[in-house]
Amino acid sequence: MNEIQQSSFMHATIMLAAGIGIPIMAALNAELGIRLQSPGTASSVLFLVGLLGSLIYLVLAEKSLPNVSNFEVPIYFYGGGVFVLFYVLSIAWVAPVFGVGNAIAFVLLGQLIATATIDQFGLLGAPQISLTPLRVLGLILMAAGVLFVVRK
Repeated sequence: MNEIQQSSFMHATIMLAAGIGIPIMAALNAELGIRLQSPGTASSVLFLVGLLGSLIYLVLAEKSLPNVSNFEVPIYFYGGGVFVLFYVLSIAWVAPVFGVGNAIAFVLLGQLIATATIDQFGLLGAPQISLTPLRVLGLILMAAGVLFVVRK
């Protein structure tokens, strides 16, 4: 395996692990919300643990502290935190009544729609990747698969 293939394999493995972690995080946070009787409290705890973990990473791995005072970065690039907040709160609120599997399946469907749109137009600094007929077919098959998963 050459260096590019090794890098691609490593990146794919990391993202696979992240994908595995999302429903686990959703299930844990949903149950925490039930036990604490508050999706908001559960989400706050999740963010606190995440903040502490990311600060430890910064200090140990990058040997630095956060610097978000770079005024050359457009403010909307910091908006990802709003989407994380919405995701975490919505999972903590919806998953206990809708089911973790159903909730994550619709999250996946939303991700497919957003991914296709971001790639097609190269939005938010992402490389532009056109929707070819084969990619559209793949998206349709993936969306159908997501819908089959939630169907009783």
